[in-house]
Amino acid sequence: MPYRSRRSPIVGVCVSLLLVAIGLLSAGSTQASTLPTLSLTLTKSSITVGGSTQSGAVNVVTTATGVKEATAILFLLKPGVTFEDVENAKQVHGSAGKDPNITSKYGSIVFSAEASPGHSWEAQTYLQPGQYVALIPGEGKGSKAHETFTVSAAASPTALPTPQATVRSIEFGFRGPTTLHDGELVRFENEGYLVHMDIAVPAKSKSAATKIVKDLLLGKEKGIEKLAAGEPITFAPPISHEAFEQETITAKPGWYVQACFMETQDGRDHTRLGMERIIKIVK
Repeated sequence: MPYRSRRSPIVGVCVSLLLVAIGLLSAGSTQASTLPTLSLTLTKSSITVGGSTQSGAVNVVTTATGVKEATAILFLLKPGVTFEDVENAKQVHGSAGKDPNITSKYGSIVFSAEASPGHSWEAQTYLQPGQYVALIPGEGKGSKAHETFTVSAAASPTALPTPQATVRSIEFGFRGPTTLHDGELVRFENEGYLVHMDIAVPAKSKSAATKIVKDLLLGKEKGIEKLAAGEPITFAPPISHEAFEQETITAKPGWYVQACFMETQDGRDHTRLGMERIIKIVK
């Protein structure tokens, strides 16, 4: 599967966690308990799908064992397309196969999740009926592991809880409230036509956040770790057009820089095109 899990060099020792939300963001237990559960279990060489595979709202729980960190993707295939079609396309495109946007011809990344041993990832989403592939991406070199499964049409699909706030990614920026509250259910949605991610870098102060934004726009990432107040959190890993995930905010209150570190075809981070902004999380 041509997919890129982009690692930016910013935030010093936090780099390895840029795309790993180590338990800092999870679905609210009260709301999640009312939803069917879809489980994704990851190892170094396998991914297993369990739980509900009917259309409608689900709480996706991702766990990993035997790996330092792992990413899972749910890819909805277009009718008539096979997983092999997508993998073969990667070979045809060569190095361009690292660009996840080429997958739009074959389907869409409807959900992404990250987990490490001892820390599960929980988020809510809505599954449409169809053929899916659950996979562990191979950094543009083909998938490390995958499992195909079918989501059947439910007679009465479960509805998602209504989010208290919605944050949208577009080309190239974010829309929605700039103040999020600890404990509120927030939907993070990709309304752009490109694949986007939604990362939040905690800043030591509002002025530090302003400096981070300026440096990201200029592509000056060196030294940003001195302005960061801790590990980045992931609101949404890379997802395709119209895909979304919603979670209950549990991050520490403070100033954050919201950013997308996906790359354009010419190798520029989306942050270079203005895809970052200052937000605040409050109690």
